[in-house]
Amino acid sequence: MEKKGIATDKGNINREIKHQNMILREISRRIKALLNWIRGIGKEEKVENENIKSTLPTKENLLSVLENLIRKNADKNNADLEKYIESYQLLKEKNITSINQLKESITDLRDKNYKTTRALKDTEKKIDDRTQLVDQSEKYLKYKDIYKAYTKLKKREQEDFYNEHTAELILFESAKKYLKEQLGESKTLAISKWKSEVANLKKEKKSLYNQILEIREEVE
Repeated sequence: MEKKGIATDKGNINREIKHQNMILREISRRIKALLNWIRGIGKEEKVENENIKSTLPTKENLLSVLENLIRKNADKNNADLEKYIESYQLLKEKNITSINQLKESITDLRDKNYKTTRALKDTEKKIDDRTQLVDQSEKYLKYKDIYKAYTKLKKREQEDFYNEHTAELILFESAKKYLKEQLGESKTLAISKWKSEVANLKKEKKSLYNQILEIREEVE
């Protein structure tokens, strides 16, 4: 269907997952870049009258360092200046004044991203599981009567009946096998309950996805 230009639910889901994974990879990349930036920012400050680079102490006022870098680059109007100003404004807004605070902030973001990502993937699996239960249950009920009619026929009549209803019988047997694997001996098909759970899980997924987008904004 997708090849013919007709969108399918599965195709839409796959595209959505692909897009989510792209965002998650981008978040990881940006967090890594921030950590590398932390390690390198102290090297921007050269020791006065010496041609060597210093290491920024973890408790040194980061805003003061950036102020110095902004002043030194004020007349250059280059990309570095824009980067320093943007960093200064962001850190001031978040009240981050030291390397330690910045590291803690980024670590918190990384942990939050990991937990939210795990929760998102767990929720997606639950949605898929419930959706499969609903789908297979509906097929089971839809073709149950055809299967019953087939089993009641005499053996010599079954072949013609099977040839006429091959697709329906295969779908029924497949659904029956799946439901037995998932539900065991239980014969209760809680379709309404599962549909309700899917609806709630989709809301939960949307909330988690929005959290992922918020994390991305924080590391931009």
